[in-house]
Amino acid sequence: MSKIETLCIQGGWQPKNGEPRVLPIYQSTTFKYETTNDMADLFDLKASGYFYTRLQNPTNDAVANKIAALEGGVAAMLTSSGQAANFYAVFNICESGDHFISTSAIYGGTSNLFSVTMKKLGIECTFVDQDASDEEIEKAFRPNTKCVFGETVANPAGKVLDLKRFADLAHKHGVPMIVDNTFPTPILCRPIEFGVDIVTHSTTKYMDGHAMAVGGCIVDSGNFDWEANHDRFKGLTEPDPSYHGLAYTKAFGKGAYITKATAQLMRDFGSIQSPQNAFLLNVGLETLHLRMPRHCENALACAKFLKNHPKVAWVNYAGLEGDKYYELAQKQFKGGLPCGVLTFGIKGGREKSIQFMDSLKMICIVTHVADARSCVLHPASHTHRQLTDEQLIEAGVAPDLIRFSVGIENVEDIIADLTQALEKV
Repeated sequence: MSKIETLCIQGGWQPKNGEPRVLPIYQSTTFKYETTNDMADLFDLKASGYFYTRLQNPTNDAVANKIAALEGGVAAMLTSSGQAANFYAVFNICESGDHFISTSAIYGGTSNLFSVTMKKLGIECTFVDQDASDEEIEKAFRPNTKCVFGETVANPAGKVLDLKRFADLAHKHGVPMIVDNTFPTPILCRPIEFGVDIVTHSTTKYMDGHAMAVGGCIVDSGNFDWEANHDRFKGLTEPDPSYHGLAYTKAFGKGAYITKATAQLMRDFGSIQSPQNAFLLNVGLETLHLRMPRHCENALACAKFLKNHPKVAWVNYAGLEGDKYYELAQKQFKGGLPCGVLTFGIKGGREKSIQFMDSLKMICIVTHVADARSCVLHPASHTHRQLTDEQLIEAGVAPDLIRFSVGIENVEDIIADLTQALEKV
């Protein structure tokens, strides 16, 4: 199986003779073994298998394997949320005294995780403008820099990251590139094909699609050579005292990064996705290839409508001709369309934008984004309210910015709701 549409349906779970056709929910905390030694080998990572769902579960692994196949990676791990996925992805290779680089136009929660919470752990993050020159970005690298992080399409700013350029810069300095690919999903963009090493997702969004199950995922390409940068990544290349001196790169090769994340971070922090949520995620993945084109088609139609409306001040959507990121979107995204999320502002500023949102009927105001239903959010008042005005501008969040997640309803109904709300402004 190689076509992405087939992987959405068939990937991850291939039942044997007499086994369930549909992926089962292994709703068990624990697993039984015949001998003490059987269990001991699992704890020592000498054998593969399951002993406690806090670390691994067969349902979760089947879904993780599907997402790894969709992204073109070698291994993946599900987490309890997208936040957990981004934390683990970075923390798996960083420790106290280390440094990493992130683009500034990222989700507010991730920005706070990097700038405040991880700083408390002794890990420093430098934020850079993703549209700055190579020379300017390279000034942020230090001898203790461990990785570079960015979002394929920034939430909520809608900025598009030049994946190859950033991957090349990271590799020039001997570190991996980590990218959150939540908004495009692998249906529209596979960052690994542009040189990205590690891909994260909030599976809560398009992958789930129903807004029913919170979750995250980390996918490793298997392409970054940890041993070539041995001294920089000793946590992977040198013996782990918590596993009798096992060295992940030597024992697991291309599977080293995900094995360490599972055996070490999931063991100690326990942010596992529940098997029930993994099952629901898999149901969503089965229609991902059908939903994403509809989201994009509707978003483009809405972007065109809003751009031409006299009460709309501005519209940002990389799939819209004339957008700052239009040319890059044509290179990176299938059909040149990044996702179903766009941003815009109403003439008259923040108060008018809020008035417009409060006048919507079918399109709801919710914290969520990127599910089947159309919804809006005012980031400066909601998801990014913890940021200062200066940080809001750095994150690409204008005071009047409305994040519009265009659903898969009939587009005429969506535009009708926009129209009646605009008439009330």
